[in-house]
Amino acid sequence: MILAALWGGSFLFMRVAAPELGPVTLAGLRLGIAALVIVPLLAATRGFGDLRGRLWPVLVVGALNSALPFCLLTYATLSVTAGFASILNATTPLWGGLVAHFWLRDRLDRSRAAGLAVGFAGVAFLVWGRASFKPGGAGLAVVAALLATLSYGVAASFTKRRLAGVNSLAVAAGSQAAAALLLLPAALWAWPAHPVSARAWISVTLLAVLCTAFAYVLFFRLIAHVGPARAVSVTFLIPPFAVLWGAVFLGEPLTSRMVLGSAVIFTGTALATGLARLPGREAATPARAG
Repeated sequence: MILAALWGGSFLFMRVAAPELGPVTLAGLRLGIAALVIVPLLAATRGFGDLRGRLWPVLVVGALNSALPFCLLTYATLSVTAGFASILNATTPLWGGLVAHFWLRDRLDRSRAAGLAVGFAGVAFLVWGRASFKPGGAGLAVVAALLATLSYGVAASFTKRRLAGVNSLAVAAGSQAAAALLLLPAALWAWPAHPVSARAWISVTLLAVLCTAFAYVLFFRLIAHVGPARAVSVTFLIPPFAVLWGAVFLGEPLTSRMVLGSAVIFTGTALATGLARLPGREAATPARAG
C-alpha cells in the first residue's frame, strides 16, 4: 500500500515540476538525486562486486528502465492528468508479457493471451477520442506514455536474460547511476533559463527520494518477502492513488471513461500476469519461467 501510494505520487510530482523544468531536465534530476541516495545503500551492503563485468547490461537497463521511460512519462504529464497517465502506465505488465512471449519464448496460455487482448482493448477505449494529434490534442502524450511502458517491458525481458541472478539492489543502484549519467548532457543543455520555483524543487526532490530511491528499496523487499508474481500486483493500486493525489492537490477530475477504461485494463492485466484465470481447462503450455 505504501509503495503504491509513493508511485502514485510520482505522477503528481511530475505534473507539478515538469512545466518549469521540462521533461529531460526533470528526469535527469530525478535520476541523479535517486542515485545519490541508493548508491550509498549498495556500498553499505558491499554489493558493488555484483556489477563487475556487467557494465554494458546495466547501462542498457538504465536506459530502457529509467532514462527513456522517465522522460516519456514526464512529457506525457505536460498534457494529460496524473490519473490518466498512471492508468496508461498500468499497461506495463501487458507489454512485459507480450515482449517476453516473442523474445524469451515465454508462451502465453489461454488466460494470459485473453488478458493481453482485454487489456489493450481497455487502452483503446480509454484513449478513444483523446488521442488527437491536432494542436492542443493529447495524441503525442498518449503515444509517449505507451512507449514508456513498452520500454519497461523490454527492460524486464532484457534484465531476465542478461542480469538473472544479480542482486536486485545492485541492478537498481547501477542502472539509476547509469541512467543519470546518460541524461546528464541533455539535462544540462535543456536547463531552464528562468528561475525555478521552490514548489518545483520540492516536487523533484520528493519524486527522486521517495518515489524513486525509497520506492525501489521497498519494492525489492516486497519481492524478497512475497515473490515477484505477487509483488507486481502493486500495479493495480497505483492509479487509484494517482487519481486521489491529483484530485486533492491539483483538482483533477475523474471521468466515467477513466473508471471504465481502467477497470478493463486491470482485468486484462490480472489475467496477463496470472493473478486471475479464465474458468475451464487451460491448454497445455509450458509453465512460465521465474
